[in-house]
Amino acid sequence: MKKIHQLGKLFLILAFSAIHISCSSSNEGGDSTAPAPTPSPVVKNEVDFWLTKGDQTVLLKKQTGVLAFGNKVNIYQNIEVNEAQTYQTIDGFGFTLTGGSAQVINQLTAQKKKELLQELFGSGENSIGLSYLRISIGASDLSAAPFTYDDMPAGQTDVNLDSFSLAPDMADFIPLLKEILAINPKIKIMGTPWSAPVWMKDNGSFMGGSLKPEYYEVYAQYFVKFIQKMKAQGIVIDAVTPQNEPLHGGNNPSMIMTALQQADFIKNNLGPAFKAVDIATKIVSYDHNCDNPQYPITILKDVAANPFVNGSAFHLYGGDIGALSIVHDAFPGKDVYFTEQYTSSTGAFDGDLKWQVKNVIIGSMRNWSKTALQWNLANDGSFGPHTDGGCTTCKGAITITSSESLSRNVGYYIAAHASKFVPAGSVRISSAIVGNLHNVAFKTPAGKKVLLVVNDGNTAELFNIKYNGKWITTSLEGGAVGTYIW
Repeated sequence: MKKIHQLGKLFLILAFSAIHISCSSSNEGGDSTAPAPTPSPVVKNEVDFWLTKGDQTVLLKKQTGVLAFGNKVNIYQNIEVNEAQTYQTIDGFGFTLTGGSAQVINQLTAQKKKELLQELFGSGENSIGLSYLRISIGASDLSAAPFTYDDMPAGQTDVNLDSFSLAPDMADFIPLLKEILAINPKIKIMGTPWSAPVWMKDNGSFMGGSLKPEYYEVYAQYFVKFIQKMKAQGIVIDAVTPQNEPLHGGNNPSMIMTALQQADFIKNNLGPAFKAVDIATKIVSYDHNCDNPQYPITILKDVAANPFVNGSAFHLYGGDIGALSIVHDAFPGKDVYFTEQYTSSTGAFDGDLKWQVKNVIIGSMRNWSKTALQWNLANDGSFGPHTDGGCTTCKGAITITSSESLSRNVGYYIAAHASKFVPAGSVRISSAIVGNLHNVAFKTPAGKKVLLVVNDGNTAELFNIKYNGKWITTSLEGGAVGTYIW
């Protein structure tokens, strides 16, 4: 045993000597120290990637893989981004803050509400940065009950608007809006009525009917008072539309206003009323479905109405999102806005995510819209509050289940994939759609590039994001949504 041990020691000594001699003879000058091997360069991440999957296994999560631009050739499709080609400037992404939304959010504890509002409207790492809100002038159908700011007993009128008051919204809505503005003072707000006061209407009802011509001027002053009294509360109204869904009289509340009636009201009453008191609030026409682009075109063709109209607003419960480009191309000097699309209590997360990101977010942006707004911000577990006859299946981005508990629904993620990364003032830039990879790109005020992509197919796809002659390679599962920032 001792002999074997000695032979082993001898073998190790001889082996070490051979290595030492070999290393020494390979270095000039007889330096016995071998050079250290050259380390491989560390590849740094150049593109942040946030992902949501249709099966909800990943929800707006930043991915940890390294994405670095290079020029290694491959066979995958290219989404080429070109910041030299620019389009519209973005006003923001968001929701309608309904009366019902305010009511349920205010039921949260003070701390929970503070946390939620910061998450929704703040600019921190854990916030989604909503930058635009639509509000109802008076009640919408997602208020607990219908009302206007000048309701009178049956048979009475108020042509001087002496009874005009924001009181119905002073308990929940306006205080909450002030809290939001304290977090983001730059958030833009669009106001929209669901109905005029019933004493101004030809059917004396909250539902349907039309504004009597003799009250056009009074109704214009109703808008003036609304804007002025909101301003007195510290709330600036950036834009108004004369009527929500003017061709749908079956909601509670609702009111019919044809294109010719709206043109008449804008050119002879609303526009001059704003001008007379130097109100800068924009007047945006239509505010209804993409199946009738002729409605806003009719108004914009009216030479007397046109100067008062900033642009046109759209929903997508009918028609095709390309209607926004039809109106834009007819009047390229006027803006277009996408202002409402709901997600249903009966909808599936994966289907709603894919369809809405493709159409409402990417589709509206690629068709010149300055906004992409979904419908209700928040409701309770029973999809309320709502009026008698109002929407019973409209699902908020947030469901408030108790004073300490809430859940985030598909609408939250649809909006967040844009709002978190594309602040107001960003500019849409060129990006190529390839196959099922629908996308839209932006340059932010800070100079960052943002690309939002949804895989509209059912199978995973590998693809390149090409920018300035180099590219990264990435992939998305079928139905998945990715936002890339560099």
